[in-house]
Amino acid sequence: MNVIIFGATGMVGQGILRECLLDPNVRSVLCIGRNPTGTQHAKLRDLVRPNLLDYSDIESQLTGFDACFFTLGVSSVGMAEDAYRRITYDVTLAAARTLARLNPKMTFIYVSGAGTDSTEQGRVMWARVKGKTENDVLKLPFKAAYIFRPAAIIPLHGIQSRTALYRIPLTLLAPILPGLKGRFPKYVTTTEQIGRAMLRAARTGAPKRVLESVDINQL
Repeated sequence: MNVIIFGATGMVGQGILRECLLDPNVRSVLCIGRNPTGTQHAKLRDLVRPNLLDYSDIESQLTGFDACFFTLGVSSVGMAEDAYRRITYDVTLAAARTLARLNPKMTFIYVSGAGTDSTEQGRVMWARVKGKTENDVLKLPFKAAYIFRPAAIIPLHGIQSRTALYRIPLTLLAPILPGLKGRFPKYVTTTEQIGRAMLRAARTGAPKRVLESVDINQL
């Protein structure tokens, strides 16, 4: 399986990248983002790209892939809706539309978040924008498309969030995180579980198109 990862420097992206590099069934991994992953591996290639809204000049490098794991995203804290939409919706759909055209047999997995508003009508800005992003991704002509909506995520294997808003609380709560997962299995998952679940969904499918934390843990 040949895969593309967007956002491989983020916490979830690091998790799926690790699982792809460990999986003998994954032949090659192309990571696309504004920064290199910093990881060296025989089957990994970084494609550093400042413009994530247009791929017309590199379409020849984006064919022949079986799956795309789109984990790129930002926190909405302090952001105006237009700016948040540009990163969350415009960047995602620019990549997804290009890949659907070039790789119609691809499975596309978009990492969203718990609480996303599929109606696109609610009061919460980020939830509306993510809801529209989810809905429009699911309309594209991929072989299959899935939405992952994790809630609380425990980073494993030395993985850290690059966002201080998440990294600092996770560091402070590290001693009790395993206990929280045991007490709230429906709402807590790990970077390892998300990565492995994404690979399974890409390889053999998933029972539903939108998966919450409990579904991710069961996959």
